[in-house]
Amino acid sequence: MTHSSISFENVWHRYPANQSAAWTVAGLDLAMAPGELLGLLGPSGSGKTTLLRLIAGFERPSRGRIVVHGREVAGPRHWLPAERRGVGMVFQDYALFPHLNAWRNACFGLKRGQGSDRVRWLLELLGLAGMEERYPHQLSGGQRQRLALVRALAPEPAVLLLDEPFSNLDVEVRLRLRRELPDLLKRCNTSGILVTHDPEEALAICHRVAVLEGGRLHQCDTPQALVERPASAFVSRFVLQANRLPATRQGAQLFTPFGMLQAAPTPNAGVSCLGEKALASQDAPAMQDAMVMSDAIQLDADPCGNARVVGREFLGEGWLLQVESQGQELRVRVPLSSPLGIDQRCRASLVPGATVRLFPGGRAFQAV
Repeated sequence: MTHSSISFENVWHRYPANQSAAWTVAGLDLAMAPGELLGLLGPSGSGKTTLLRLIAGFERPSRGRIVVHGREVAGPRHWLPAERRGVGMVFQDYALFPHLNAWRNACFGLKRGQGSDRVRWLLELLGLAGMEERYPHQLSGGQRQRLALVRALAPEPAVLLLDEPFSNLDVEVRLRLRRELPDLLKRCNTSGILVTHDPEEALAICHRVAVLEGGRLHQCDTPQALVERPASAFVSRFVLQANRLPATRQGAQLFTPFGMLQAAPTPNAGVSCLGEKALASQDAPAMQDAMVMSDAIQLDADPCGNARVVGREFLGEGWLLQVESQGQELRVRVPLSSPLGIDQRCRASLVPGATVRLFPGGRAFQAV
């Protein structure tokens, strides 16, 4: 029988000191496959770090059970201490011992009777061979994070927990370590859980990504599925940075402030019959959220236009404009050649043919 590497079964958590506060984790059901790198993605306060602390044994669930490699580690009648769970952890600030050299830091977590051959292999694998006598303050930020990885992997954990491990590193080092992580876990035969608030990081390297908000799981899926089939308006907005527009139904037609929508065509039948029926149904809500990608809105300079540019970010291949229109702020990608500057008025409209998703439901529609 093959067990999940980690599973949460109806897990709830609230910190004991504040029992009247909202749940930090609320009814979570989630299973992780052996060898998988799972991303936990969400804004601050979404429950990401609390989940790591629950797995590691630093916190107890208020309800539900947690299973690691087929063994219950936390539940109504069972509790396994942190040191017996077979879990390694890498922290954002490295958490190295400043008074120990690299070798002694790397060996710190070894179990009784466990040899040091694996430590030597890991130091070589991560490019730290020859630095064993250096102290943490004599290492660069990237080298310190590599040493933290060596220390966490040396005891051969079943699962490695990574709490925003790259956030303190400069861009070049962060990207390099990020690329190396999946292969490192594979060579060490270890599963991994990566906590991050950066959608780009999670989508780039994780096999699946769990999107959290307020302690609740919105969606856990592959990066491609998250992009192509977001399960909620929150996933679309947080992961894809989509704009939220009000969509109003009038009979069998749907209108947004920047243009009309029609049911998206299907590969075999042209315009979707399902979409047409959904629009025409009397049960369909009169108002829905239309999630529009930043490249699905076009801006044309117009001194009497319905929008005004209030901010601009350089992206290298283009500009990301913050645009204010009808009381809401939009994010719109434009080419480098765009003449629009801050405080300039323009006319915003949907790009004809652009895909727009309506929530609740997530059904695809098309700008007319």
